[in-house]
Amino acid sequence: MFTGLIEATGRIDTIARSDRGGRLRLRTALGAELRPGDSLAVDGVCLTVTERDASGITADLAPATLAVTTFGDMRDGRLVNLERPLRADARLGGHFVLGHVDATSHIVSFDDEGECAWLVIEVPRGLEPLVVEKGSIAIDGISLTIASLAPGRLAVQIVPFTRAHTALAEAAVGDAVNVEADVLGKYVARLVAAQPASAPSRPVPSVSGQTS
Repeated sequence: MFTGLIEATGRIDTIARSDRGGRLRLRTALGAELRPGDSLAVDGVCLTVTERDASGITADLAPATLAVTTFGDMRDGRLVNLERPLRADARLGGHFVLGHVDATSHIVSFDDEGECAWLVIEVPRGLEPLVVEKGSIAIDGISLTIASLAPGRLAVQIVPFTRAHTALAEAAVGDAVNVEADVLGKYVARLVAAQPASAPSRPVPSVSGQTS
């Protein structure tokens, strides 16, 4: 479980892919604080550390991960967002992020407005019912608030601190991003979809003509 509050950024040193999966080597100062077996969210994807040293970590990529996340096409040298799992005694400052990416999307525009910026991405197919204005969404692992919705698109506003301390510092129009919808919305949608159709109402029996 994560919060979407990015702790640090790292840079992909190497990423290798095959039909059987993949492996990435990530340069990060967090390597000294992690151990093999620990979880780490990398651009919003929950990965398991397999090796680590003072300069970074190594993690394996399952075929399913390559198929549904940006790791399928990610290039060496990319700046990525990093977050360790939420501690049970820690404050929840963002929202519940599982690190289970729903789909990938693309940046449509990234325009400055004063000191802030508007980030617009495509809404991945099938996620429309799970995104609402003022609701939460994780984009490359960053917990963000949906400011506005348009057909096939959503917009979030990025404050200077977020832009400076996440991989958004190097983001550009056309870049692929990982998207995870709010898990609470997923459970509500599933619950509603699983409800049986309402039974037809029956007429209330007439009580006219009855005697005491």
